[in-house]
Amino acid sequence: MPKVLVSDPIDQVGIDILSQVAQVDVKTDLTREQLVEIIPAYDALMIRSGTRVTQEVIEAGTLLKIIGRAGVGVDNVDVTAATRKGIVVVNSPEGNTIAAAEHTIAMMMSLSRYIPQANELLKGGKWDRKNYTGVEVYKKTLGVVGLGKIGAHVATVARAMGMKLLAFDPFISNERAEQLGCHLVDLDVLFQEADYITLHIPKTSETANLINAAAIAKMKPTARIINCARGGIIDEAALADALKAGKIAGAAIDVFESEPLGESPLKALGKEIVLTPHLGASTEEAQVNVAIDVAEQIRDVLLGLPARSAVNIPGLRPDVLEQLKPYLQLAETLGNLVGQLAGGRIESLNIGLRGELATNQSQPIVVAALKGLLSHALQERVNYVNASIEAKERGIRVIETRDASVKDYAGSLHLSAKGALGEHSVTGALLGDNEIRVTSVDDFPVNVPPNRYMLFTLHRDVPGIIGKIGSLLGSFNVNIASMQVGRKIVRGDAVMVLSIDDPLPEDVLNEIKKVSGIRDAYTVTL
Repeated sequence: MPKVLVSDPIDQVGIDILSQVAQVDVKTDLTREQLVEIIPAYDALMIRSGTRVTQEVIEAGTLLKIIGRAGVGVDNVDVTAATRKGIVVVNSPEGNTIAAAEHTIAMMMSLSRYIPQANELLKGGKWDRKNYTGVEVYKKTLGVVGLGKIGAHVATVARAMGMKLLAFDPFISNERAEQLGCHLVDLDVLFQEADYITLHIPKTSETANLINAAAIAKMKPTARIINCARGGIIDEAALADALKAGKIAGAAIDVFESEPLGESPLKALGKEIVLTPHLGASTEEAQVNVAIDVAEQIRDVLLGLPARSAVNIPGLRPDVLEQLKPYLQLAETLGNLVGQLAGGRIESLNIGLRGELATNQSQPIVVAALKGLLSHALQERVNYVNASIEAKERGIRVIETRDASVKDYAGSLHLSAKGALGEHSVTGALLGDNEIRVTSVDDFPVNVPPNRYMLFTLHRDVPGIIGKIGSLLGSFNVNIASMQVGRKIVRGDAVMVLSIDDPLPEDVLNEIKKVSGIRDAYTVTL
């Protein structure tokens, strides 16, 4: 039975789901050394924000198939190292959407009306209204940086509160922004015009310290910043200096560069700042939602099923996966076939999408073809997670073409690979009930279902060749399941494809190559 390590506190419902298919060990507050020591025994790891899954942990996790982060951000996981090892990394991109959005609104209102400070003052026995006069958000301009699910919900609520909306998101269309009531602008314009600025972006090399001294200098002195996204997007020292100097009016911060928050100049500030200890996803509902979401994905992967929110399998969203699933199998099968025909070190792979297939999203198909191409050499070491990296590291040049005008089938896939045995190509399509057919080999027309063991020959199209091959195989007790010949012209060259019941011994293949008229012969195991 597989083993799952849960190294951060999660809701019991997630543990119950995992227990359906695995032994679940809950061990929280592990040190780095302790995690590295025990991780080799586990097939899956489920975490929240507390556990740091470093390259050292990943390298030690020799059995790991999946790392599940019960939340949105995965900046505490070395995703690159996991991808290189073929480990799926999943998160819960929607499980805490409402919780994070509501906390953002709560932080904005607390900052505007000094609610935390007034509460603390009153509990201390002081009644002070004069020094805690707030500001209204009505008719103020909110600048939303990042219009993903959380940012979009914040925008929707803020609009209902009567706020004007500016937004910056280079990946969102004008139409989508307009649906949310937002006006898309450049980041500098947003900084200059917004009364409130709320951040809803991941921390990346491009967004680290996005809010720095230079950015703050562009803002109004009445501007207020809210960050419930990820720590490290704001230069905390620069923010503290700006608040002390009155360059901006306030900030509400829920996430920090280093957590738990230790010594920080932000702690010394007064009523101009509100600080909370990473509470954005801390609602009962959100914790249940993310635990269910991630636990189900870990369960599915352990059962051999795809994950619906894998962050390191580009393009394989659930809706795309469902639509393209038959073609992914076609691409993987053809990639495996052409890789063995081309043989040895593969230099290049040309992937041609034809007919209706040319109008679909191609990235998942490319990944599937690469997985198939490398599977004969790498076996279980290659999967949908690391296929692209493995191909890149081997210097395989991948070229993709599309031709929607080809109408031989509703959609077909043509792969051409150049390797140690020369350049070879295969074409395949799906027939009724998504049955795979190989429709050409090296541009010779055939109509062959893939088989576990196959023999391909290139020969002169003259009488007697087929009989000789059949007799030779029979003499070695090799049973032929099916056979087909494809040719372009009479008495020219032809390709013969045989499906056989057992692997063909190397000495038999050598005998076939000696037959007069046989130009070449290849065996393939799918």
